[in-house]
Amino acid sequence: MTGIGWLSAHDLLAAYRDRTLSPVEAVEDAAARIECYEPVLNAFQTLDLDFARARAMESEARWAKGEPMGPLDGVPTTIKDTALTRGWPTLHGSLLTDPAGPWDEDAPCTARLREAGAVLMGKTTMPEYGWFGMTDSPLFGITRNPWNPERTPGGSSGGAVASLASGIGALAFGNDGGGSVRLPACWTGVFGLKPTFGRVPHYPQEGPFAINIAGGPLTRTVADAALMLNELTRPDHRDWYALPYDGTDYLQGLEGGVKGMRFAYSRDLGHAEVEDQVLALTDAAAERFRELGAEVVEVGPVFAPMRERFEKLYLAGAGNFLRSVPEEQWPLLDPRTLELCARGLKVTLPEALAAMGDRANFGAEMEAFFQAWDLLITPTMPTTARPVEANRYDRWKVVPFTYPFNVTGQPAASVPCGLAADGLPVGLQIVGRKYSEARILRASRAFERATDWPWPHPALAASLDRIAVYAP
Repeated sequence: MTGIGWLSAHDLLAAYRDRTLSPVEAVEDAAARIECYEPVLNAFQTLDLDFARARAMESEARWAKGEPMGPLDGVPTTIKDTALTRGWPTLHGSLLTDPAGPWDEDAPCTARLREAGAVLMGKTTMPEYGWFGMTDSPLFGITRNPWNPERTPGGSSGGAVASLASGIGALAFGNDGGGSVRLPACWTGVFGLKPTFGRVPHYPQEGPFAINIAGGPLTRTVADAALMLNELTRPDHRDWYALPYDGTDYLQGLEGGVKGMRFAYSRDLGHAEVEDQVLALTDAAAERFRELGAEVVEVGPVFAPMRERFEKLYLAGAGNFLRSVPEEQWPLLDPRTLELCARGLKVTLPEALAAMGDRANFGAEMEAFFQAWDLLITPTMPTTARPVEANRYDRWKVVPFTYPFNVTGQPAASVPCGLAADGLPVGLQIVGRKYSEARILRASRAFERATDWPWPHPALAASLDRIAVYAP
């Protein structure tokens, strides 16, 4: 399948600039794809194509004058249902939230994207409060993977990647408290970056895992992620945890390559159970970095299993959330959410505080590790995308590679590294020390440039009656 929808944000902006394509045409292509794919994907919590068309017309007029309002002017973009968006409900995938609002405020990410000229099309689906590695909830049902609709796109940014991987929009905003950008990026063959904690301002600071969450770009190319990150990192006084804004242009140095860098490669961190078909591709990716001039050393175990160290902290946050919900409303919760949170009610304060103390020790442990290495590479996920009916699984076996770097706040990305034997995407995780987003992007771009890019598009259209490609 080919068409406007597969163009990168950089391609779209260049076409707008030379008047070979307009923002209106880009939005109409996205609308046609949504009409075709959404009945299968179920990727949107809120859709407002009339709003998107109006914003696209305004953008088209600005480009006609040669006066774009910002670096993303006219680029079709989606927002995950966790981020406040003025005029649209933010439901967190839950029946607990009153859709009546009022919805009169933008989160920092939404505000920055609007200011840059992005055309917002809607809010994408997620599991209830982002607590699961697949995207389904009592509120909207099951979101499906465009590579195989019987598989999940992952979570919690599942709607974001399902639409992006289908050519719907060039940019998607997601956030990541345990793998919620990297996991679904891996399972749908797109690029996702979880920045350093505090790099992208976050508001409101609510929910049990606010100190783990980092918002970041989901895109089909590394350069688009860098372009989007330039805007997302702009300051917002509402985030007390935010890092000082340093004005970094993440596009600068992107083509610098990896020659001379030292990579540690761990196939399983010492404790993950990884499918052979995944390891075959990540082994090949490690070898590709060697060919590009990096020193790559297989290091084996990196740290002790996370479950024993941090499960009590994770559960304590879930239990504290449940205390805030009136008991008569508990039946509105996803039964899986209720079960998880009920377990958290049993965690004692000393247990939670001990885990918080160990968090600091673990952060220091990882800082010491990165004194010897520029980057760490691992599989992003131990398996390819799971069946949509696999509603119950051990989360610690699902996210052994991603969750640790939410605990430490370090930046990490998932870059596609091929299709497994079952025809589904596999991702390579690239992790850096704190504040090293530019280095991660540079390594990701080197890998992208050295592989067969772009990846094949999902064959979802083969299961549908028609193909949505807007023809102006």
